[in-house]
Amino acid sequence: MDNRMVSVAAEEPLIMGNQTFHAVTDTISKIIEGKTPKLWYLAISISGSVALMFFGLIGYLVWQGIGIWGLQIPVAWGWAIVNFVFWVGIGHAGTLISAILFLLRQRWRTSINRFAEAMTIFAVICAGVFPAIHVGRMWVLHWVFPLPNQMSLWPNFRSPLLWDFFAVGTYFTCSFLFWYLGLVPDLATLRDRATNKIKKIIFGILSIGWRGGNRQWKHYELAYLLLAGISTPLVLSVHSVVSTDFSVSILPGWHTTIFPPYFVAGAIFSGFAMVMTLAIITRKIFGLENFITVNHLEKMNKIMLVTGMMVGYAYSCEFFIAWYSGNIYEQFAFINRAFGPYAWAYWIMVTCNVAVPQIFWFKKLRRSVPVMFVATIFINIGMWFERFVIVVTSLSADFLPSSWGYFSPTKYDIGLLIGSFGLFFTLFLLFLRFLPMIAMSEVKGVLPQADPHHHGHDIANRRRDS
Repeated sequence: MDNRMVSVAAEEPLIMGNQTFHAVTDTISKIIEGKTPKLWYLAISISGSVALMFFGLIGYLVWQGIGIWGLQIPVAWGWAIVNFVFWVGIGHAGTLISAILFLLRQRWRTSINRFAEAMTIFAVICAGVFPAIHVGRMWVLHWVFPLPNQMSLWPNFRSPLLWDFFAVGTYFTCSFLFWYLGLVPDLATLRDRATNKIKKIIFGILSIGWRGGNRQWKHYELAYLLLAGISTPLVLSVHSVVSTDFSVSILPGWHTTIFPPYFVAGAIFSGFAMVMTLAIITRKIFGLENFITVNHLEKMNKIMLVTGMMVGYAYSCEFFIAWYSGNIYEQFAFINRAFGPYAWAYWIMVTCNVAVPQIFWFKKLRRSVPVMFVATIFINIGMWFERFVIVVTSLSADFLPSSWGYFSPTKYDIGLLIGSFGLFFTLFLLFLRFLPMIAMSEVKGVLPQADPHHHGHDIANRRRDS
């Protein structure tokens, strides 16, 4: 028994700095209650301006039509769908960290799950914009929704737009409820600490009468567990549905059964990379190194290494299946990807998604914050190019050589991609300023003081020291 206590005590703590319950509340709450940093104003002015450009370009798109994009036959799906798949993938890490790691009792998730969940919601908002503006006739967008039309029939269930509506809509709803439920105890803490009457009223409404009684905690934990169980299948189903948009076609390069697991692995890979990028910046600016430790970042690097190898396996498996099938169209599609006119995009994808994560085999690099920050940037670039390669290279060279064409984006394509990042970072900055970015109640649950056998650990520590 004593040996077990010593081994547990010797483990690297999840939260550094010998934090107390009061210190956790005070450190995280002061970010919201304190004076707004000038750097925050600078950041949101830049991201807000880019977001306004985004909405301005959407307005111009509605006025002029999608002819302002680089779309042409045969590449009728362009950057809008690439961006859609990219942003849906970014949103996967939040649900994975929150739901699956919670069910697996991975206590290290507590420091990063809150802003990973927020990132999920904001990424899904960005993703939902692109199918809506890609349909061309946006004034009949209601046909996408499962509403009876003029013939008393529902819209075409064979349309991927309807599948995306159900998949993304369900994912957003569950993710939002999961995120908001986790916020309730912390919102009540901010309500009780508020000195401003308006803040007290707002936080009082948002905390929906939370008092922290035993009965409330019992219902809260049951509801959190149920939402985690509901959200877990969505990690697999949402991007599987998105991948089915492609794989149900007969187009070479798309018509493959590997797409659902391939897309899910890629989504987790890119989502964790974005969480890492945001976590590294956030912990540095707000001085949260004791809460988001190198230990947390190293664990995420290990997950990225695993999912990166899964993505690399999917790349090689696609080539093998194309060769093994004996289908000349499939064989040409993949040879054309690697050595055709879009070879530059393909090798950027392979380098960023397969080669870069291999540095995480080395512990020194895996625990180096500058190295992991640069690596996550490259991984996100590579994952965007993966979606570009899938969408554009397959469409640009279909069955008929007479219809082949080279897709070139216009300044409006590029502007909408940049603008979507502006919208994402604007929403994320607002979240950082007005809501607790770390789950105070959950972090307190992993502190040594929360362990009923904490006194026993103290005894073990004294025995070890003596």
